[in-house]
Order: sequence, then C-alpha cells, then structure tokens
Amino acid sequence: MTSEPTSSHIQLRDGTRVRFIEWASVNESPGIPILLIHGLASNARLWDGPARCLTQMGHAVIAIDQRGHGLSDKPDSGYGMSDIAADVADILTALESRHRKWARPLIVGQSWGGNVVIEVAHQFGDRIRGVVAVDGGTIELSEAFPEWEECKRTLSPPALAGMSYAKLRSYIRGAHHDWSEEAIDGQMYNFERLPDDTIRPYLTLDRHLKVLLGLWEHKPSSLWAEIDVPVLFTPASRGNDEHTTTKRAQLQLAVSTLAHGKVEWFEPADHDLHAQFPDRFAAVVNDAITSGFFS
Repeated sequence: MTSEPTSSHIQLRDGTRVRFIEWASVNESPGIPILLIHGLASNARLWDGPARCLTQMGHAVIAIDQRGHGLSDKPDSGYGMSDIAADVADILTALESRHRKWARPLIVGQSWGGNVVIEVAHQFGDRIRGVVAVDGGTIELSEAFPEWEECKRTLSPPALAGMSYAKLRSYIRGAHHDWSEEAIDGQMYNFERLPDDTIRPYLTLDRHLKVLLGLWEHKPSSLWAEIDVPVLFTPASRGNDEHTTTKRAQLQLAVSTLAHGKVEWFEPADHDLHAQFPDRFAAVVNDAITSGFFS
C-alpha cells in the first residue's frame, strides 16, 4: 500500500474538475473501496487521519474536495443538494471506469457531507453498498430557521480573509487542544496561504451561501423510508444540551424509518470528530464493515 497519498482530478459532467486524494489503490487493498466526502467549508485533507488508518486496515480510500472547495474548480453554479449528489455519481462512474473494484463503494460524509451521502443513497443507492453520516445526515436547517434570510444571517461564515496564517493556526490550536498536528494541518488546508503570509478561504462567501441554501432546502427525513442501503450514523455529543437532545430524537426517527440504520455515538466529541479521533472513528467504520453491516 502507498505510504503517502497521490493527488489527481476527475472531470464532472459540466466540465468542473474535482481534486481527489488516493490513499491506496484497489489493487493493493484486500478490503473495500471507501469514498470520503467533507463538510461545508472543509476539504479532503481533514480526512488524512482516518484515511491513513482505514488504508492500514486494508481498504482502498479516496477523499475528494467538493466543487468550490480546496483545490477543486470553483464554478458559480451546481451547489444544490441534487447537483452535489450527481457530482458524487460522476465521481463513482469515473472511478469505476478506472477499475471495476470501485463498483459499489462505501461512501462517508461529514456534516453537510453527511446529508450529501443520504441524498446519494436516495438517488443512487444501487451504486453504493452503504453510507456513513458523520455528525450529519439528519440536518434540517429549515426546522431551526423557517426563513432562509434568518438562516443566512445567522450562519454566514466569519470574515477571515487577510488574517495571518500563524494567527489562524494558533486560534485553531487553541480551540482544539486534543487534536493532532495532522488534524490542525487539515483545517489549515481550508485556506490559501498568500505570499504575504495571510490567508484566504478557498470557498468564497457567495459559493458558501449557495451551499448553505442547498442544505437549508434539504429534508433528509423525507428520504429515509425510501433508502434501502445500510446507513451508519456517527453523531457527536457534548452532553445533554438542547442541540444533542434534538439530535437524539432525529436519529431515533431515522433508525426506526430506515430499512437498515445504526447509530454509534461519540461522546464527548467535536463536530469534526473524524479529525479529533481518527483511530477510533476508523475502527468504528471498520467494525461495521467486518461485522457484515454493509454486506
């Protein structure tokens, strides 16, 4: 297996080029193929820790930068949930054309990416063996924000462009004392480092809001009854706060509605629990694979 990942691009149906990082080829991997999909304003490199662990467990692993993010192209359109799910289907087609063993991979998505993989399971369930939704897959922003303008006003990202690289890294380190340097590096890859040592987010504000609108419009609870592939949720909890209580109710409904649903809580954990606990997260995914949950 490869010790370090390789980077390349896949062209989507509209000409957009999506960067992907391949940790191990399917020829070198006795396990199953796994596609990793990041959350809003994130990037493929935040998966470095769990990707390395899953590769060591024998799986073929690829992580992508979604359109508008990281080192992928940044078109002005295509950010609705159905469009993003179609991007994933295009990526699956491209990977299958490279090697037949990439047929029916496990797809894993975090936060917004968790909702993306639920949408993929609904639209393209015959193309995959199952999904893992990492602190996502149940997000319904319109429940908390009935009006889009309220959601936009409340959840717009902070203005970080122009901040020094060192200051931002120090801020992230201070907010995540138990993260590895690899995970901190992964967060820093959300930003372009400019010659004057300041940063600029790869995801522009206008595209961020287009993604957010697509998430606000998404209703995963309306899809669960029509999803046949297994779904593993790995939610994060900080305790018995109102947000976690709501999340528990959503997950209980999801598992009772899905044909094959399961929940593995991470408590206490950050929203980016895959970066916080890469070994543990990879072990949970691998256990679900080896136990036959995704058969």
